Amino acid sequence: MAGSVAGSVVSTAGSVAGVAGNVAGVAGSMAGNVAGVAGSVAGAAGSVAGSMANSVLQPLVFDPLRRLQQGSSPDGELRIVDAERLWVAVDGMGGDHAPGPILEGCLRAVALLPVRVRFVAETAAVDQAVAALGLGEELAAAIGAGLIEVVASGPSVGMDEEATVVRRKRDASINMAMDLVKAGEATAVYSAGNSGAVMASAIFRLGRLKGIDRPAIGALFPTKDPNQQVLVLDVGANMDAKASYLHQFALLGNIYSRDVLQVQRPRIGLLNIGEEECKGNELCLKTYPLLAADDRFVFAGNCEGRDVLSGDFDVVVCDGFTGNVLLKFLESVGSVLLDVLRAELPRGRRGKVGSAFLRSNLVRIKKRLDHAEHGGALLLGVNGVCVIGHGSSKALSVVSALRIAHSAASHGVMDDLHKLSDSTDAAVACG
Repeated sequence: MAGSVAGSVVSTAGSVAGVAGNVAGVAGSMAGNVAGVAGSVAGAAGSVAGSMANSVLQPLVFDPLRRLQQGSSPDGELRIVDAERLWVAVDGMGGDHAPGPILEGCLRAVALLPVRVRFVAETAAVDQAVAALGLGEELAAAIGAGLIEVVASGPSVGMDEEATVVRRKRDASINMAMDLVKAGEATAVYSAGNSGAVMASAIFRLGRLKGIDRPAIGALFPTKDPNQQVLVLDVGANMDAKASYLHQFALLGNIYSRDVLQVQRPRIGLLNIGEEECKGNELCLKTYPLLAADDRFVFAGNCEGRDVLSGDFDVVVCDGFTGNVLLKFLESVGSVLLDVLRAELPRGRRGKVGSAFLRSNLVRIKKRLDHAEHGGALLLGVNGVCVIGHGSSKALSVVSALRIAHSAASHGVMDDLHKLSDSTDAAVACG
């Protein structure tokens, strides 16, 4: 009897253990499934967050080299035909960091763009920079392929020297680079040197276009549309301007926007403190009727400061003092914006996760807003394609500037500017 009872107890205990084991197994399976679902949800949340961040920020993203890939082959590789390369003269001694970063940028440019470079610089300085940056083999290969030619120059113009020094230093790198354009040995010239000296050299060596009293520096600014830029001129060449100068700036900007930026009917704006025709200082009040009466371009009215980057204008004209303040302000916006966003991101784990999603996009936004990343500004009104780079230009800025130089040289801008000069002269003669 006792044995039977004991057997039953053992059997019952075994059944209970079996049930417990099954329950444990089910619980483990459920836990595993829950963990899996949680992981999937977390992954999906991360993906959605990343997707949302990307979709929100993507319209603001701009890569200065994106346009280099336009017109590339279907497989994504950029095809460059050597016969289509254009010679560009580069002032190798111009800039705060010259000649090393300028040469490095030229080496990158000949690999990315249909250009050849005549690099004008002091021989000793080039040799020293090549050794310091380890560019010997790359430079030798580019010279051997006929993509870069080093042209020896005399003492260069310093960043802190007066513009008139270009008259005394006749064999300075900026003068020799200008002479290459004048002689037809280059289609464009680029310098990141002393902007006053660059402008003086361009006027003395290349000369002004007929009918243009004062050349203007035109800078390309980003807008809220990643595919659109606005040309602002003047941004520093003429501190004091007349209404007739701003009228000429509008004519120059209209041709560049139409030919190079491919805007069919550029909208011209006059930078002012209000939209109304009666607003503004004496310069704006005198300029408005001149622009409104000219049927050679589309005058879209006054452009307030808040509308410069709106995309409502393709060209904005102003005096050089106001334009330079606007340019320098824009240069600071990218860095300030990035610093503010970093400071406002939550601390701890959430902040790290948010930073991981946004960091690359924030850096690209900063680059888009930083004018230095766009390479340079055009000096319009001289008898040749001339691009003035930022004094602190590094390799990327040089590549972007040479892209601008190539675009201007290859789109027939000078032909249309000469036609403008001829028509202006004819109009004056008839008047």
